[in-house]
Amino acid sequence: MPGESSKAPAKLTATAAIPAYELPWVEKYRPVFLSDIVGNEETIERLKIIAKDGNMPHLIISGMPGIGKTTSVLCLARALLGPAYKEAVLELNASDERGIDVVRSRIKTFAQKKVTLPSGYQKIVILDEADSMTAGAQQALRRTMEIYSSTTRFAFACNQSNKIIEPLQSRCAILRYARLTDAQVVKRLMEIIAAEKVDYSEEGVAALVFSAEGDMRQAINNLQSTVAGFGFVSGDNVFKVVDSPHPIAVQAMIKACHQGKIDDALEKLDELWDKGYSAVDIISTMFRVTKTVDTLSEQSKLEFIKVGRLRPPSPPSPPRQPNNVPHGTLYGG
Repeated sequence: MPGESSKAPAKLTATAAIPAYELPWVEKYRPVFLSDIVGNEETIERLKIIAKDGNMPHLIISGMPGIGKTTSVLCLARALLGPAYKEAVLELNASDERGIDVVRSRIKTFAQKKVTLPSGYQKIVILDEADSMTAGAQQALRRTMEIYSSTTRFAFACNQSNKIIEPLQSRCAILRYARLTDAQVVKRLMEIIAAEKVDYSEEGVAALVFSAEGDMRQAINNLQSTVAGFGFVSGDNVFKVVDSPHPIAVQAMIKACHQGKIDDALEKLDELWDKGYSAVDIISTMFRVTKTVDTLSEQSKLEFIKVGRLRPPSPPSPPRQPNNVPHGTLYGG
């Protein structure tokens, strides 16, 4: 029920039949209760009130990936439906199953299905990444929502709510999830590290947080991959796993450039390039690292950030040469 809490190792309720060693940690430590979800406290409190009242409206939950949108709806469904959860919940990923046929078949069939529930409770359809559904599929879904609203509720998890058509938005309560803070990601990672008895360094945890950019799912996946690949969570090991330039190397390049040591900066850039990192990898890391360099003034940081946000222009087309004139002779050479 809402408000209950569980320790990290006990969060295997939905997958207890599978041996723990086979579970991805992102599933093994997925919250079961609303009170276990990290971040977005005000929004979670609203969901707890819905669970307590037992009257769930259609929902749109929007926000960046990996911040608990789908998980919070699953927790709400468990709190509302209890033992009937498995039978009365349909979860679909719209990015994998696009198109109008899904709406007309799987969702409609589920909406028509008879499930014994307490009076006033409805079945729940959860559509993850709903903003990737085609407009036609969304229009078909609108009609399905109207017909079966007395027996079925819909929850849409999406990255951008403006990609949900207006007729669906007008039928839903919209909840917006904020990005998780670094402290919130660290707290959850440390719980998992303690439960799994992982060997780590503080630099390694900082690297996990840096590379995840507020995405809890990414942070947990990177943690498990680093442990599986190296057995020890250090900064170097994490950046090998995520295949991203090490921030210390990028920071050294930025400092050299700021100090006017252009040759040193270019040498460090060449080192990153020789390791196989693309220009996008380097520039995107530079964009994030710049904010953390204490020796740079705010004005200098802004200049570096502006460069990091610019896309390199397409090279201009060479001037068209007149017929029978050798290339290079028009301008004296």
